[in-house]
Amino acid sequence: MYDRALLQAVAQDKGDSHYTDLATRLNVAHATAWRLWTGKTAPSARVAAAVEDAYGIPASRLLKLAAPAPLQAAA
Repeated sequence: MYDRALLQAVAQDKGDSHYTDLATRLNVAHATAWRLWTGKTAPSARVAAAVEDAYGIPASRLLKLAAPAPLQAAA
């Protein structure tokens, strides 16, 4: 699970109010930045590292493990 609200809040605190600002700061394609900004995709390891360098958000806060699905007993 990816916390785009956290990324947007921290980015806006640094003056980045649009996905194009994110693209510039992270040095990624505009399409990648748009997907991150809108929550359509989670960052790759490389992009998560760039987010940490640029905004100070560790990957462990940006990416949260989804709750595991409950196991069903065999019939």
